[in-house]
Amino acid sequence: MGRDDSKSKGTNKQSLPQTPKNQKIAPHKASEEIAQELHELHVLAEKGKNNKTKYNK
Repeated sequence: MGRDDSKSKGTNKQSLPQTPKNQKIAPHKASEEIAQELHELHVLAEKGKNNKTKYNK
């Protein structure tokens, strides 16, 4: 059997999607962003706990 002599471009499944420049953050700000997201999640969890106890009375 011979090699495939196909000249057409195939789909490149090994490439990763690129992030647009307006969505990129600087590496030194990554930990700040993660900390903000964790804080927001904590606040939402506390609100959920408060609402749950309010309705269980």
